[in-house]
Amino acid sequence: MKLQKATRFGLYAALELARDPDRHLSAGEIAEKYDISTNHLAKVLRVLGRANLIESVRGAGGGYHFSGNARRVTLLDVIRLFEDVGGGMRRREPGADTQIGRGLRVVLAEIDDIALATLRSITLRTLLDLVQRQRAAAQAAPVRPPEGAGAQE
Repeated sequence: MKLQKATRFGLYAALELARDPDRHLSAGEIAEKYDISTNHLAKVLRVLGRANLIESVRGAGGGYHFSGNARRVTLLDVIRLFEDVGGGMRRREPGADTQIGRGLRVVLAEIDDIALATLRSITLRTLLDLVQRQRAAAQAAPVRPPEGAGAQE
């Protein structure tokens, strides 16, 4: 599934802020971490704010913080703020009215349904827990010397 830039930026920001809801981060800090435009991110943060997922705090120690429920907000909830997913008529393409075209449409619709079900089932907290497990596994993995290093003849 290909997501628009704004959607990916929205996911990055929501997940980064949901990681520690008490922490305040500026748009610049988030933009720098993910190597994205601060101006573009500011627009994305406004969308997340209108959806009541984040709040902006002015003044010293201010910035943005997560105000949603990371155990209830799903990846699909965030994606839907930026994209029209899982619905609507697709433009008619050449070959769509043939037997093969209709068969292909059924398979592709099924793939879309599976993708939507997956995105609907993964909360922000679930993804953050996955990231944490990956980090812990990477730290626990033994460091192996490069291939051929230290070989005795």
